[in-house]
Amino acid sequence: MREASRTTRQRIADRLREEPLPASALAREFDVRAADALDHVEHISQSLEPTDETLLVAPPTCEDCGFEEFDDLVNRPARCPECKSEAVAEPSFVIE
Repeated sequence: MREASRTTRQRIADRLREEPLPASALAREFDVRAADALDHVEHISQSLEPTDETLLVAPPTCEDCGFEEFDDLVNRPARCPECKSEAVAEPSFVIE
């Protein structure tokens, strides 16, 4: 299928099959808002259910203390609840 005829969601799914990426990187690469990139990722996850592929999420992680047990695994928290640091890496997504 030609690249021009593929939807943004299809192109994002193809990209996530190559390497793990956070929503901000997807937003930059596909010229969409980060919230829209997350919406695409959510729909991609649903479309993978009948296949043998899975969307994996690397949760947000505090870069200072290593805390990674955040309640919301998809959105980047403003700060770490453990050490209060704002150096929190956003979650990454990959299709395997």
